[in-house]
Amino acid sequence: MIGHVDHGKTTLTEQLSGKWTDTHSEELKRGITIRLGYANFCIYQNKKTKVLSVKEDNDSELKRVISIVDAPGHESLMATMLSGSTLMDGAILLVAANERCPQPQTREHIMALQITGVKNVIIVQNKIDLVSNEQALKNYKEIKEFLKNTDYKDSPIIPISAQHNANIDILLEAIQKNIPTPERNTKASPLLYIARSFDINKPGATEDNFIGGVLGGSVKQGIFKIGDKIEIRPGRIVEERNQKVWKPLITKITGLRSGETSVKEVTPGGSVALLTQLDPSIVKSDSLTGNVCGVPGKLPPVWDTWKLNVNLLERVVGAKEDMEVEPIKMTEPLMLNVNTTATVGVVSELSKNKITMRLKLAVCASAGDRVTISRRIDNRFRLIGYGIIL
Repeated sequence: MIGHVDHGKTTLTEQLSGKWTDTHSEELKRGITIRLGYANFCIYQNKKTKVLSVKEDNDSELKRVISIVDAPGHESLMATMLSGSTLMDGAILLVAANERCPQPQTREHIMALQITGVKNVIIVQNKIDLVSNEQALKNYKEIKEFLKNTDYKDSPIIPISAQHNANIDILLEAIQKNIPTPERNTKASPLLYIARSFDINKPGATEDNFIGGVLGGSVKQGIFKIGDKIEIRPGRIVEERNQKVWKPLITKITGLRSGETSVKEVTPGGSVALLTQLDPSIVKSDSLTGNVCGVPGKLPPVWDTWKLNVNLLERVVGAKEDMEVEPIKMTEPLMLNVNTTATVGVVSELSKNKITMRLKLAVCASAGDRVTISRRIDNRFRLIGYGIIL
């Protein structure tokens, strides 16, 4: 669920799932999404009318369970959104009908979807209750014009009012048709991208009901089961012989959840939570976000320096003014996003279409993975291209 700030992503998420995903104190105070929010919802079909709904009744049957990642739209939180795009099988891009299209983050999100390879996209024209028919049609034409030179020129555009629950059944039909469930690889060695980590113990919890650290994210491949021994890489940073080194964490899965439901195993698709034996102080406040979890000894390598094959865009994405992307410079700091990791890299070597970088935070990733590259412009990191890990 992506789009410009205040275009209705969290409200639509609530209409579909019944869950308000902005739960962080700063999110409630400022009215914007800061961290990735997660919620599951079900699609039911009435056996007689064939109408789709998110609510079950006596004449309906369950067609599908879907997990939503509610990504922040604010320009200063683009790194979080880019992290979330790795978890997507498809995307719903919200565009407010009462504002001109495209807004800066609308443009940036579309570019991020193209770079990260998300193919299945639905455009939701939200807030149609706030405009006249003429304004809605004008906004629709602006959306079509904006998309005509992108991979999503033929994506469906669904007019809705998330606030008043209007046309949600039409949106569900579009989801069923345009975002199919992809084939999942359950036989490969299991891998989970960690997008959240937290301590769920209440103040004053005793030893009897103390719960270990919780890891939230999405399974890329394989199956995780209760009792499995898991490794988390890069892990956490410790000091040895006056040097800072990354140490992987080894723990055991004590419980699994999909949404609010406890399950015995989790497979690729949807957002899940792993309950572990980790000390909650290690995982609190999303401190393990960006790590990768899997079978000990079978995870991708950890990089603190890497070489990228770079593809720069012609124009800076998200900037208010039309700006050409200048070549990358020596010693330049760049924001890098790969899988669910956000880190900063400093350029140490330059050659034609290739750069070598020293990373501030180590990254667990595979050669061939795609990395989005953002540059600081006017005190904001702006998307300028992508690279492939060599």
